[in-house]
Amino acid sequence: MSQDTWLQNYDATCRLAQEIAENIHERNRQQRTGGNPAKINMTLRALLQKLKQSIAQLKESLLRSSSSRRIMESEADRRQNLIDELLTREKQLNATFKGDVLEPAPSRSTLMAGGVGASEGVSANPWLVNESEETRGLTFGEIKQQQQRIIEVQDAGLDALAAVISRQKIMGQEIGNELDEQNEIIDDLAQLVDKTDGRISNETRRVQLVETKSASCGMLVVIVLLLIAIIMVAVWPV
Repeated sequence: MSQDTWLQNYDATCRLAQEIAENIHERNRQQRTGGNPAKINMTLRALLQKLKQSIAQLKESLLRSSSSRRIMESEADRRQNLIDELLTREKQLNATFKGDVLEPAPSRSTLMAGGVGASEGVSANPWLVNESEETRGLTFGEIKQQQQRIIEVQDAGLDALAAVISRQKIMGQEIGNELDEQNEIIDDLAQLVDKTDGRISNETRRVQLVETKSASCGMLVVIVLLLIAIIMVAVWPV
């Protein structure tokens, strides 16, 4: 149930309560004039049951809208106040129908269609009591327009938030791609370092081998020279 539909259903429930009050007034008039109110009593029972169901539907719809945050908290509180007023009025109408209380003249005159609001073509709403300052005195059409503006502002905010999230997502993807490239460079450097380390190890072994061979050759030269010297001393005449 959309927000505009909720207001339309609330308006229809208010008119239903007006109709019930008018029928109770007519029933009481017939009783005073000696008429037979049996038929109108049957109509009233059906209308009172319909009023109860309509209020229950309004409560259920408001609960869904409030829990899903489709309306602002202040608007949810305002609508809850309207439902509370409807519940109070329903109890009054039931009590008046059963004869537990007398029909209050001010309420009856307020609910009659000949009020100022009706003459100006504006839906009369006798239960707009605990309204906020933002909506006090507004017609249903003006309240709908106000709610539409609020929804548009909320939609604009959500669009801006979606744009920010989209930019953040793109930045995250770019950072991820950059990290992947850096990881590839690091892997290449690691492989290059491993190859260089292997080459250095090979060259070190070669140098050590050359040094060992050079040392061996030097010793042989010394030994050969000593042998030559010994031979020359041995054969040299004294």
